[in-house]
Amino acid sequence: MLELRDIHTYYGNIRAVRGISITVNKGEMVCLIGANGAGKSTTLMTTSGIHTPVEGSIYFEAQDITSTSAEERVAFGISQVPEGRLIFPDMTVLENLELGAYSRSDKPGIREDLSKIFQFFPVLEERQKQRGGSLSGGEQQMLAIGRALMSHPRLLLLDEPSLGLAPLIVKQIFEIIEQINADGTTILLVEQNAQIALQVTDRGYVMETGEITIEGTSADLLADERVRQAYLGE
Repeated sequence: MLELRDIHTYYGNIRAVRGISITVNKGEMVCLIGANGAGKSTTLMTTSGIHTPVEGSIYFEAQDITSTSAEERVAFGISQVPEGRLIFPDMTVLENLELGAYSRSDKPGIREDLSKIFQFFPVLEERQKQRGGSLSGGEQQMLAIGRALMSHPRLLLLDEPSLGLAPLIVKQIFEIIEQINADGTTILLVEQNAQIALQVTDRGYVMETGEITIEGTSADLLADERVRQAYLGE
């Protein structure tokens, strides 16, 4: 479904991503793990069109989307949940969710997806008239995921969904992420909590200083001594 080929992305003169290649097959959940500053978020933002690679190509469902805009990529079926959630705090929960469907015109489908999101996250239905900024951190993460799902993506990019959340909330969020994947949405997950990322995904990539250094099935990465020492605290 997704293929990044020899991607190089810069911030000014700083090369943040150094010739990485990643594939994500339809229906998979794939993780990208690594330390802060490794280039993980830059990889997602390059995939979603927020950053443009200086070199390399991005293919989505066999179509070259390297030069397409972020808005076009949403229309193609790619949606991102950004690091730090970045909801609209002065808008209501419902308005945040409706904004996620801004590119859609199929009103019955929008209503159906809104109903599904309320099934995933009942607290959002209960608080749909509240300002987004009044929600707890965990509820805001649920809202950010729900907003992304309202575009009806085929590929969901998740950037650090556990960031700053209590363990019980993280467990709840990841149970929902697994369900979203089981329902047919392909997921590329960036996550600093390597343990939980590798437990719920099919395959993974380890990123260090802008490069992919290890890749394999999540089970193999969990058993890899280098990964265990560097990212699992062993």
